[in-house]
Amino acid sequence: MLLNTLIWISKGRLRLHQAPNAQEIAACRPWLDSELALVKPYAIVCLGATAAQTLLGKQLRVTRQHGEFMASLLAPFVIATLHPAAILRIPDPRIRESAHHQFVTDLQKVATQLRSRS
Repeated sequence: MLLNTLIWISKGRLRLHQAPNAQEIAACRPWLDSELALVKPYAIVCLGATAAQTLLGKQLRVTRQHGEFMASLLAPFVIATLHPAAILRIPDPRIRESAHHQFVTDLQKVATQLRSRS
């Protein structure tokens, strides 16, 4: 009988600016699902493509669909936006400023929804 288990293997230094692989995402998903079930969030903000695609599907493109509320059983309001670290890595100052503005605008949409709830 084969037993599927996850084995932790130290790889030295932390990974910088590298997306997790499918196995790492799958290993963390039960914890995320448990947290969502316990917290029952009113809104979820997916920071970056990995979070957005994991929760909303591989077809999602944060660069095109950021700031749009999306239908989901996870919460009444789910939105994807750029990851703050990705914004900081943009070399061109004008593009970085534009991305920062988009990020802030996306978060303001969430804040508006949260304010309307109270």
